[in-house]
Amino acid sequence: MIKQSKIYIAGHRGMVGSAILRALQSRGYTNFVLKTSTELDLRNQEAVADFFSTEKPDYVFLAAAKVGGIIANNTYKADFIYENLMIQSNIIHQSHVNGVKKLLFLGSSCIYPKLAPQPLKEEYLLTGVLEPTNEPYAIAKIAGIKMCDAYRSQYGCNFISVMPTNLYGPNDNYDLNSSHVLPALLRKFIMAKNNGETVVTIWGSGSPLREFLHADDLANACLHLMDHHDEPGIVNIGMGKDISILDLANLVKEIVGFEGKIVTDTTKPDGTPRKLMDVSKLNELGWKASISLEEGIRKVYDEIKNRDWSV
Repeated sequence: MIKQSKIYIAGHRGMVGSAILRALQSRGYTNFVLKTSTELDLRNQEAVADFFSTEKPDYVFLAAAKVGGIIANNTYKADFIYENLMIQSNIIHQSHVNGVKKLLFLGSSCIYPKLAPQPLKEEYLLTGVLEPTNEPYAIAKIAGIKMCDAYRSQYGCNFISVMPTNLYGPNDNYDLNSSHVLPALLRKFIMAKNNGETVVTIWGSGSPLREFLHADDLANACLHLMDHHDEPGIVNIGMGKDISILDLANLVKEIVGFEGKIVTDTTKPDGTPRKLMDVSKLNELGWKASISLEEGIRKVYDEIKNRDWSV
């Protein structure tokens, strides 16, 4: 990408898209085409076709998606598979039709089989049964990966796919009914501290192991791969280390300064026992994460600690 390249970031107001936009701006890129979901419904085939034929972007970051935690994924299964299939199919196809030079598709670590060996290597894709709670979302993302590879194979399109681990950072979702575990924990502990509560309850046993990456690190990895990676298949993006949910809760508790106790609710689902990315391929391509989990959570806490959660 050169500084004058026309860049389309699908989902630029979400956590991932906004991080990619910040990273590009910090490097001196200025020629962006950006549309909110009200300005452009990415599920609408005709609208997306018109947009691409008018704007003709050079590069595309496909960060738009319908996302959520365990409860949202398990409740709105039809919405998750339909909306994600439509969004990515429209963008990937129109990127081909309109001669986009390169596209980066963002998947998810949930594409891997529920009981795949750990850490998760790229070649484990489609080697086993998926986690049932987010299977529709995972199947949509797998379809996106295969679509990028198919357009590369048939038409020579330079479309690449990356699989981020669990993310957190600015513009995250803090709705307790639909958020992921880390933002949910931050909100719970901040509210408990502000309200003088003595107990915070976390979902599940606390034993599952999860990996977390700051969105700014992800964005930097995406820009690195746009410049240095041109192969089919997928590249994992992560820290390469994980933490139990209970240990994570204790870390958030310490950072927030909550002085009560943590209780586990084992009536709630744990999800996959462990999800750790093997990032050796990414490291070989010349990139490693630089924001530690504690540093990243402290940054996020400073950004949201004074938010009015009653609104």
